[in-house]
Amino acid sequence: MEQTNFWNDKFSKVDYLYGLDPNEFIASNIDLMKDKKRVLCLGEGEGRNAIFLAKEGFEVTAIDASDVGLDKLKYRASQDFLDIHCINMDLNNWEMILNEDEKYDVIVTSYLHMFEQDRNSLFNKIEQNLKSGGYFIAEFFSKEQLNYNSGGPKALDLLYDLNDFDEVFTTFEKKITKQLVHLNEGVGHQGEASVIRVIVKKN
Repeated sequence: MEQTNFWNDKFSKVDYLYGLDPNEFIASNIDLMKDKKRVLCLGEGEGRNAIFLAKEGFEVTAIDASDVGLDKLKYRASQDFLDIHCINMDLNNWEMILNEDEKYDVIVTSYLHMFEQDRNSLFNKIEQNLKSGGYFIAEFFSKEQLNYNSGGPKALDLLYDLNDFDEVFTTFEKKITKQLVHLNEGVGHQGEASVIRVIVKKN
């Protein structure tokens, strides 16, 4: 309920807090997904990544704790005649899928706020929910983001470090880097930012 109230409040103040365009890093890796079908968007908020991917022809499922954010996603989807499956859920309550046919070809997320003590559990669920050959593509704010005013949480335990990925995705092909980027995502993310970019492929 705490996550729901927090994000409902944020998403109620601005039409689309992080804009209408997809996260640049996720969009730039669309070629990795070209032979894929089912995509899951985690912490999807108002739906900018989900809308982009659905327009690219993917079967998209979006999970978020905020019903306000998902209502905005559903509205945009209806305007564009897109069929996106929305699940209103705190990600800490997300369960693993054991049926191979129900697993996802790609899982994406951008700037997911997850406390340090909950991350390994989430990453393990991502591992279990990806099909063989599938990708997890994500962008997170690094702990150095505290030095910038371009958005993101101000609590250190909601920010990420490269070593957060040392003990997860151990059998995957991993490309994980920390970079300084310029964000232009609605009013919520503007300016220089320190991010961690993740691409992992399940073997």
